[in-house]
Amino acid sequence: MNQLPHDEFESSLEKAEAWMKEIHERLKENDNTQGPRSALESRLRETENICALEPDGKLLVDKVLMKAEVLLSESSEEEKHEIHLKLAKIKGLFEETTTYMIHCHSRIEWVWLHWNEYLRARDEFTLWLHNIILTLEPDVELQLGLKEKRWQYEQALVLMKDVLNHSLLVDRLLEEAASLYNRIGDPSVDESVQSAIMAEYIQIKKKAQERVEQLEKIWKDHEAYEGDVNGFKTWLNSVIEKLKIYVGAASDSTENRLDILQEISKDVESGHKQIEVLEMKSAQVIRNTSPMGAEKICKELEELRKTLKELKQMNDEEEETLLKTHNSENAFLLLARQLEANINEFRKATQRLEESLESGERVKSEDDLINLWKTLNATKSALAAEEAKAERVKVQLRDLFKFSKDVQPLSDGVISAMRDYQRAKSKAFKLSTDTESELRQLFQNPLREFLYWKPIAESVLDATAVPMNDGAMNHDALDNIEKLLAESCTIKDKLAALEKKKERILLVLGEEKTRTLLQDIATAEKEREALHQDLLQRKNSLQSLAEQRKEFDSAFKALHQKISAIRVKSMKENELQPDVIGKEAQIQSLQTLLEELMILNSPIQELISTSRSHSTRTYQTMGAYPNDMTPHCLR
Repeated sequence: MNQLPHDEFESSLEKAEAWMKEIHERLKENDNTQGPRSALESRLRETENICALEPDGKLLVDKVLMKAEVLLSESSEEEKHEIHLKLAKIKGLFEETTTYMIHCHSRIEWVWLHWNEYLRARDEFTLWLHNIILTLEPDVELQLGLKEKRWQYEQALVLMKDVLNHSLLVDRLLEEAASLYNRIGDPSVDESVQSAIMAEYIQIKKKAQERVEQLEKIWKDHEAYEGDVNGFKTWLNSVIEKLKIYVGAASDSTENRLDILQEISKDVESGHKQIEVLEMKSAQVIRNTSPMGAEKICKELEELRKTLKELKQMNDEEEETLLKTHNSENAFLLLARQLEANINEFRKATQRLEESLESGERVKSEDDLINLWKTLNATKSALAAEEAKAERVKVQLRDLFKFSKDVQPLSDGVISAMRDYQRAKSKAFKLSTDTESELRQLFQNPLREFLYWKPIAESVLDATAVPMNDGAMNHDALDNIEKLLAESCTIKDKLAALEKKKERILLVLGEEKTRTLLQDIATAEKEREALHQDLLQRKNSLQSLAEQRKEFDSAFKALHQKISAIRVKSMKENELQPDVIGKEAQIQSLQTLLEELMILNSPIQELISTSRSHSTRTYQTMGAYPNDMTPHCLR
């Protein structure tokens, strides 16, 4: 062997090894994702510079190869073998160095890009949060009336919905921060920062909810107040019309007119109390109303007070005029005798009807209830017919009060008769009402069962509208649908039976309510039939989906087993070999494993296609997998 080529070869080999050693040391110094953003950026630039030195290393290796060719031509077989070993070692070392360079730079670059994406998402969240705070920070603007307050409440609901919709963004942002912190350990994304983000979101959500609740209360208070005012106006108009009818009505008796006027006086007194209640309620509404709206409310109350005052004045004047015409002795004696005779007649009739009321045990069958209801209604009608006598007795007693005579005995008799009558009426009314209520319950129970069943069926249909990936949930949904279908058949039979009882229903409810009930039954049957068919279709769909999932799980399991076997084999081939022969054998084994893995590519793609076709909603929620986040089972 010539000494000069040998020295040149050794020299070039040492330079190449020294260069690679230097590169390894520089990479080890920068192979770290921990620390602040500036340090990560510095390491990223350094690894870029190191990767740029790859041609230098290639040039040194080529120089070694060139020197080796010269030396090999002059060396013995034993020396050639030694030279080949050194060449194989330098080539492997260079390949290892370049791989290390690429992996180190890629790892740091991925963390850098991930950090950039997180910062952009955080800035977007911060901007959104700032805008929401600006919206919620001012106090609630006072509105003119109910319509404006409702609009304001609906706008707050829209804002609240936007806040709630950002919960997924906040969760994703926190996940990204936690992932970054695990990789970089920088305080800018540690647990305190994550807690601060969540605290800001929770605080703004609380403010939005409080704003919605505040505006809802303002709107509801105003709505309730307007309902009370409208009710009072309706009542006041009815009293005014009643007074107009009896003022100057010569065709009616003086006794009846006085009775009506006294009733109106009581109504006016209750009206003053209602006005006071409205004033107290208006104070709360005015506090949450704009000045112009508050002025409108005050004017409206003032007009109502003025109208009520005029009504009282007109009623008092008319009543005073009528009272002057009834102060005579002959009229008193005549009225007293008539009243006593009417009291005796009224009391006997009341006692006879009360004794006819049955007080035995109540029957429960439908036929018995119908017969009992007819009997009680007849008694109640007879008692109602006695109402005219009762009113005549009370009118006669009130007429006697207008005279300056002692009417206490007659008054006691009237009070006693009225108590007996009211007791009989109450007893008849209670028994009749209880019986009628039981009949109504019997007639309306099938419809109530349908109204209870309907929302449950609709909710189950809505819940199963999107295919479910969870097998247990799919099984529970099928069980629920089976139960609902069985209940549907039961409801169908009950509704059909109810339609055959039209005559009985007509007898109890009357023509209009019966027609309404039968229409409701027909509508309910149509809705039940439609929901029944939907449930049947949904049942078939869920059963089909269960079968498809079973086939998918079977294929997935088989592929997973094959891939796991290949992974185990590849890990066995991951050890460094001592010589060329071992490395060649290792390469052949890895190529064989690669070929086996490539064969599985087609069934894997088919499985992925099948999965996506039946799990579109799940993938849309999760998003596409990043390049370095391939599912573990497909690596």
